[in-house]
Amino acid sequence: MKKHHSVKAERTLPISAAALITGVEIHTLRYWETVFFPVLNPVRTQGGQRRYRNEDIQTVFQIKRLLRDEMFSLAGAKRLLESRISLDEAA
Repeated sequence: MKKHHSVKAERTLPISAAALITGVEIHTLRYWETVFFPVLNPVRTQGGQRRYRNEDIQTVFQIKRLLRDEMFSLAGAKRLLESRISLDEAA
């Protein structure tokens, strides 16, 4: 389930801006949100619009690097990113 946050509390960007910054097409970002949930989980406005935080942009860059540069599979990239989150939470 997606959480709705107040987007005014932190600086966020619409998906179109996130696509321009990262060089990843909008439809790909939407797909990655489903594949990499909960690693990539931008906040939503009450109207349901995606809002990307800085941490989401950084995650997109990580996913892009793993898939395109390091030739990870989708499942392999997700496992790696989830293990990194688990390590961060344990610290």
